[in-house]
Amino acid sequence: MANPTQNPHFLKEIPPGDNMERSVCATCGFVDYENPKIVVGSVVTWEGKILLCKRAIEPRRGYWTLPAGYLEQHESAEDGAAREAREEACAVIEIERLLAVYSILRISQVQLMFRARLTAPDIAAGPESEAVGLFSWDEIPWEDLAFPSVNWALRHYRETMDRSDFAPFSNPAEGL
Repeated sequence: MANPTQNPHFLKEIPPGDNMERSVCATCGFVDYENPKIVVGSVVTWEGKILLCKRAIEPRRGYWTLPAGYLEQHESAEDGAAREAREEACAVIEIERLLAVYSILRISQVQLMFRARLTAPDIAAGPESEAVGLFSWDEIPWEDLAFPSVNWALRHYRETMDRSDFAPFSNPAEGL
């Protein structure tokens, strides 16, 4: 479908039965709902070290992140997180459990972050990564992390690394 903001047949109005302004086709009444993007990723470990990827793309090129990206159509969150690890770090992972759900309101994202482990230590930079590495806690380049949610996920992982039973985390109070 054409971008409703560039289509003269789409108007901003409140559709019948709704309470929010939306892009509505003046010809047929189709409502173009804009919804948040879902990002899936994971804190991946191997023998006590954490997998990080140095971004080769914007935003935040040259900064370190966890393997993560947009969930694709018809893909489970777990499969998406595993795919992102393959794409960004050539890593084969096993998802352990959901670690956190973060709401990034300013960019309309919902991030589902998992705890996972490498099935083997074989990693390499994929097309979206300049470099990849396995870092001990003290080696993590904290000043060069790409996004606040990377920091949150790492700290939430640290809180649960010796536990198998915990409720998933959400945004820290300072991250709202």
